[in-house]
Amino acid sequence: MKKFYFIFTLIAIGLTFPSCRREGCTDELAVNYDYKAKVDNGTCDYTESGVPTPMALNIPASFSRFLPAPTIPADNPTTVEGVNLGKKLFFDPKLSNDLTQACASCHLPSQSFDDTLRYSVGIDGIAGTRNAMPIFNHAWNFNGKFFWDGRANGLETQALEPVTNPIEMHDTWSNVVAKLQADSDYPRMFRAAFGTSTIDSLLAAKALAQYERTLISGNSRFDKYSMRQIALTTSELAGYDLFMSESGADCFHCHGDITNPLWTDNLFHNNGLDATFTDNGLGDVTGNPADNGKFKTPSLRNLAFTAPYMHDGRFQTLDEVIDHYSTGLQISPTISPLLKNAGAGGVVLTPQEKADLKAFLLTLTDSSFVTQY
Repeated sequence: MKKFYFIFTLIAIGLTFPSCRREGCTDELAVNYDYKAKVDNGTCDYTESGVPTPMALNIPASFSRFLPAPTIPADNPTTVEGVNLGKKLFFDPKLSNDLTQACASCHLPSQSFDDTLRYSVGIDGIAGTRNAMPIFNHAWNFNGKFFWDGRANGLETQALEPVTNPIEMHDTWSNVVAKLQADSDYPRMFRAAFGTSTIDSLLAAKALAQYERTLISGNSRFDKYSMRQIALTTSELAGYDLFMSESGADCFHCHGDITNPLWTDNLFHNNGLDATFTDNGLGDVTGNPADNGKFKTPSLRNLAFTAPYMHDGRFQTLDEVIDHYSTGLQISPTISPLLKNAGAGGVVLTPQEKADLKAFLLTLTDSSFVTQY
């Protein structure tokens, strides 16, 4: 009898506190959640009884074929509520001191979540010293090192820094938390995502990390080619052959091949930009002079959207990048041994070879990625 009474009680609660999604609640935030909520004057008020809705990442077929499953932190599983909260935070200028800049101000969706400037400019009009990195496929960064110099361990840690960086958002997390706590939406969104309406920086970073893990780019022409869905042109195939040849463009050592749809090894290399360094990169993080001049290998995906190139944005065009590896390599004590032809300044490519290599690189463009977020 007690069992049937319990079931009846659950049904009664379900009728009293209908799902906002089913009942068509007018609250735009609530309709995204499966939480039980009560309707009061046309708005929804979340209860504490819900459990965040698990969310599977939309993994491209080429990734499933060649890559292991992404590793999601056990203490920050991906949920519908967490991702929606992270997205709202990512686009909200409340994360900056003067309410003028959001994460998306320097990581533009239309630019593959990258910036168009060589050095992004913060709220005080001060430019940084490095080019902003695009954001995609971070769920497969298995070594967990982020930023050009690898100083952040994990997406959750990375998400904390821009808010407090004095040349970026230039705020404090205590101030940002106060702004979010006073907002009419955020306490209930945090409650929906994490079971508490008391906001803190670590939960905000978790939500941002959840959202960033959903930014997945895997729908380029080369992806379709790798899955035997389309053919490439003669020039594009010739460019891939050059890419894979040590006596050709010699790119595959750091950027991988058809079996690595990330197109980066996510490691750190000195790629021959300078003979001496004004920025030590990884060396400033590790304190090891053998790491001076080493920076994270960027993905070659979406190069059509991510100019300017290199850690310091020194190259405005792909042609300049190709010229660097063809004839511009600079020797230094830490230059990567993977650059087999560095001693000769590179491998001199003919104009046709350069055109072919560029044609291949552009097959890695995922135009759908920059329009779906």
